[in-house]
Amino acid sequence: MRVAMYYNNRDVRLEDLPMPQISDDELLVKVKSSGICGSDVLEWYRVKKAPLVLGHEIAGQISQVGNNVKGYKVGERVFVSHHVPCNSCYYCLNGNHTVCQTLHTTNYYPGGFAEYIRVPSINVERGVFLLPDEISFAEGTFIEPLACVLRGQRMIQLKPAQSVLILGAGISGLLHLLTARAQGAGRIILTDINEFRLKIAKDLGATAVVNAKEDIITMLRKVNDNRLADQVIICTGATSAFMQSLLSVERAGTILCFAATEPGVTLPVPVNDFWRNSIKIMHSYGGAPVDITQAIEMLQKKTINVRNLITHRLDLREAAKGFQLAAEAKECIKVILQP
Repeated sequence: MRVAMYYNNRDVRLEDLPMPQISDDELLVKVKSSGICGSDVLEWYRVKKAPLVLGHEIAGQISQVGNNVKGYKVGERVFVSHHVPCNSCYYCLNGNHTVCQTLHTTNYYPGGFAEYIRVPSINVERGVFLLPDEISFAEGTFIEPLACVLRGQRMIQLKPAQSVLILGAGISGLLHLLTARAQGAGRIILTDINEFRLKIAKDLGATAVVNAKEDIITMLRKVNDNRLADQVIICTGATSAFMQSLLSVERAGTILCFAATEPGVTLPVPVNDFWRNSIKIMHSYGGAPVDITQAIEMLQKKTINVRNLITHRLDLREAAKGFQLAAEAKECIKVILQP
């Protein structure tokens, strides 16, 4: 079968691997659509494990069912979660599924940028979700990133009418915009240095957009009754965005580090000011099973519409072009590979 083998962001090769052979407790899924995630082009993070087949935002169709597998049949449309929690450890039992060691060590083989994936038994048990007819395969690639967004907004307890500043208008920032709107947020302001993305953010309903090179605080106060933001969500790894967040959060507000910096970066947090003003800094990684279920429901009911976020649909043989588009992040939002 064909796979897109990742060596680095500028070297993604179409190669052949043997068709995966499943055991009695596994599934073989034919990949129909697979999204390129922003984390897939974090070269400092990915290249140390290269060469490998990336891809964790997939929707597909069951091709083979192991003899012991119950509840699934050939031909069914599915979303498959690449990481799954154990649901029984200390962290899972306390609602922190995304720090579960099992979640961090599970995956399907060889990765979503392939014609087929082998789904291990633990993923079959805890990570396979039937795809409703109302969700296309392309839309199904948004289930995983949307689940991550839902968990982040659940962690900060986003409330109706709260103001939200989203730093970064890439796919994560735009999903946060759509989700915050769907959950009744008040004014939503997005920043980026890419005018193409800012225009899309405005078209999707942002209250205001501002180039990150400009005076963000002035614009924020202008459109938000002279207040800073109740919720600041960082959706870019740029250190400048993390620094900006410290200046942009309102009293009793929250900063959500949805993105990560490069290793070794530290922030000069004004601890005394944050203490006096009850300001929280939180992080969010991944999505829990409850978030995946909610993401599927929102996409099924069209609570949010992700179709306009898809800017490129490419064949697997064009994977190198897809990675280039995603890495350069110019006139591009979501790139989907369709094996």
